[in-house]
Amino acid sequence: MAWQLGEKEVLAVSALEGPERYAYFVKRVADEQRLWSLWNDGWVLAKDDAGRELVPVWPHQDYAALCAKGEWADHTPKEINLDAWIERWLPGIEGDNRLVAVFPTDENQGVVVDSRRLTSDLEQELEKYA
Repeated sequence: MAWQLGEKEVLAVSALEGPERYAYFVKRVADEQRLWSLWNDGWVLAKDDAGRELVPVWPHQDYAALCAKGEWADHTPKEINLDAWIERWLPGIEGDNRLVAVFPTDENQGVVVDSRRLTSDLEQELEKYA
């Protein structure tokens, strides 16, 4: 059965500080074997204060949907398979000199990490399931 979020969980997790949201993201993505970003004829990108491109991702479509406003209002959550994320996306993100914005909210851009760190953290979490 698909993971269902309740309103209380959405509000509570969204209010966590960045490091706690990052840990939640890694655990839930490993559990569910998928993650989410926003799509509309292409994936959304953000920029940090230094102008670097960021690929925003969330652990559940409901969290992604909360950020589908403003310049992303015409985008909808789209699932990304975890194996594809690790095998193709993260190397591509690194090759494009982009970073990943993990679990952004209305209040901040999320935890910004490079693809190597995110790969390592996800693989360490996945080892717990082997």
